[in-house]
Amino acid sequence: MTSTDTIRIELQDGLAILSLAQPARGNPFDGAFGRDFKQAAADLLNCAELRAVLLRAEGANFSFGGDLKAFYPARDRLAPLVREWTADLHMGLQRFWRLPVPVVTAIQGYAMGGGVALLAGCDVVLAGASARIGSAFAQLGFSCDSGSTVTLTYRMGVARARRFVLLAEVLGSEDALRAGLVDQIVADDKLQDEALALARKLAVGPTVAYGETKRLFMRAGAAQLEAQLEDEALTLARVSATQDAQEGIAAQVERRKPAFQGR
Repeated sequence: MTSTDTIRIELQDGLAILSLAQPARGNPFDGAFGRDFKQAAADLLNCAELRAVLLRAEGANFSFGGDLKAFYPARDRLAPLVREWTADLHMGLQRFWRLPVPVVTAIQGYAMGGGVALLAGCDVVLAGASARIGSAFAQLGFSCDSGSTVTLTYRMGVARARRFVLLAEVLGSEDALRAGLVDQIVADDKLQDEALALARKLAVGPTVAYGETKRLFMRAGAAQLEAQLEDEALTLARVSATQDAQEGIAAQVERRKPAFQGR
């Protein structure tokens, strides 16, 4: 397994530690990240000694989600860019969520957009007490992607997940726990240590039983996941070509309130 500019991977006694590695940029989801994540997920699937995964992020924030600064200059031609980026990212997500080992996730600071979809598909999510988890898609004039409609629904239920996305909510750790988005709240200064300890514990557990249990839970929604990822990618490409999407990105980057026109 090879580390890249966007993702760092370490393997320690059967435990793979996958770190989002662009802290200065808020660990964004962009074309390079999508390509690297797809390869990292493939490497993990092919790792015979793998027994657990810890997903974490370097820096103050888990992930700001999509890279708006990259979208901004290309906002009049977003549809092909979105199709290109989601092709790699969505394949990586399918592989990652199908790993036959437990996946523990530690989130600190902000987790937004696609970053929320990623963590919501993991097995055990630990959040720092000051973590903030949000869906910014609607605020940008975008539809959601990265499997959000599946993973958020699994964790929150249809009605709560829909409200979370439509209202572009940002939840503190306590509200996220009540909503089912996270499984445990940990003091900020203990988050990484506790997540690592839990991942190490799972790495010496009954790996085959864990994997089969995950497969059984996934089986009921497997076809839905694949279909939804494709539908989300095509829908986002279509929606990203609207005037509202271009306005949403411009407003966010220019730090002003968007003036949506409904088209």
